[in-house]
Amino acid sequence: MDLNKCEFDVIATELGMVNLEIKHMLKNLNKLTRRKRVRNNLLNFPAKSYVYQEPYGVALIMSPWNYPLQLSLVPLIGAVAAGNTVVLKPSDYSHNVAKAIKKVLSVFDDKYISVVLGGREQNAELLDNKFDFIFFTGGETVGRLVMEKASKYLTPVLLELGGKSPCIVDKDADINLAAKRIVWGKFLNCGQTCVAPDYVYAHKDIKPALIEKFKFYIQKFYYKNGVLNEDFANIINDKHAERLKGLIDKDKVVFGGKQTGRRIEPVILDNVTFSDAVMCEEIFGPILPVLEFEDIETVVSKLNGLEKPLAFYYFSENKKNAEKIINSLSFGGGCVNDCIMHLTNSKLPFGGIGKSGMGSYHGKKSFEAFSHAKSIFVKGKLELNVKYPPYTKGKLRIVKLITRTKKQKTKD
Repeated sequence: MDLNKCEFDVIATELGMVNLEIKHMLKNLNKLTRRKRVRNNLLNFPAKSYVYQEPYGVALIMSPWNYPLQLSLVPLIGAVAAGNTVVLKPSDYSHNVAKAIKKVLSVFDDKYISVVLGGREQNAELLDNKFDFIFFTGGETVGRLVMEKASKYLTPVLLELGGKSPCIVDKDADINLAAKRIVWGKFLNCGQTCVAPDYVYAHKDIKPALIEKFKFYIQKFYYKNGVLNEDFANIINDKHAERLKGLIDKDKVVFGGKQTGRRIEPVILDNVTFSDAVMCEEIFGPILPVLEFEDIETVVSKLNGLEKPLAFYYFSENKKNAEKIINSLSFGGGCVNDCIMHLTNSKLPFGGIGKSGMGSYHGKKSFEAFSHAKSIFVKGKLELNVKYPPYTKGKLRIVKLITRTKKQKTKD
């Protein structure tokens, strides 16, 4: 197929995530759709206030190729649960999966869910139409175009983009566990994961040992008798494979790097700096650059000078340091002592910030993302006449008391 994913990866990262989202929505749908009564303040006594959730209307969902099933159907579940009709546009890069999605969803009438196949021409045509909401997952360049097109009709958008997600391994981390989890997170789907650790920032005291553990787990997970496993995913197309080839500095390769067409073996690069080509764009492939640091404060300062990433990972046994760093950096979401697994909790919102995206979804957040919270105030006949003119000193005192407004001091 498009990515050569093995059955385990398809179940774990595609179908499994879709099934969990469906079950979550079915379990919570009555609660999510029910009107919610909220408290009033004293100014509005007596009255009742409610929040109603209503669908936006017709939603356009544009999904990417790296997890073509999950990233098409999980947003679709939220959109339908919220009561929208949907036009779904899967990526043409993963055209086999796109065709399968269209076939499966053909059980629904087109007026409820319509799947549009095709490439750039179809994308452009769709974006020239008016929608009530647009949900886009993909790269920054197309994300900008989506926002530009949406601005014509002032259509609200939710953008799930990406960026260079850093992974810090501090000197007090469990090196073996860190290497095991980073290798899995980085090379899952051949590195074509928007929240994969893009690069590792390792403390100089543990970097050599960490790299050796990287090598150990790469060989353990993905090789048999020195040969790369057949179920290691492919790069999506020749264009992306060629791009990745250009990011590999052969002088800095300490492991891997063999390439046959769209099959690229895991690569580790050492002694990397921010001026290297591999650090100038999101990698989105099986290349793991390793940088080193001495002082964690310098790392935080450096990262704060970069674009806000979609994900951030920190490995350390020091809980206070972890809390300090989390509060010092801005990013979409992340993990302490793990990678990627924050996505698997439907109670955690998933989304970016800055150039890594806007808005969030998953679970309850998916329902909220695709619906408008409509405020309703219900007033009875009884009321305080304070708000009506003429405004006497007595009424002014009451308003100040209710709004807790203190007398302003004036300077002579």
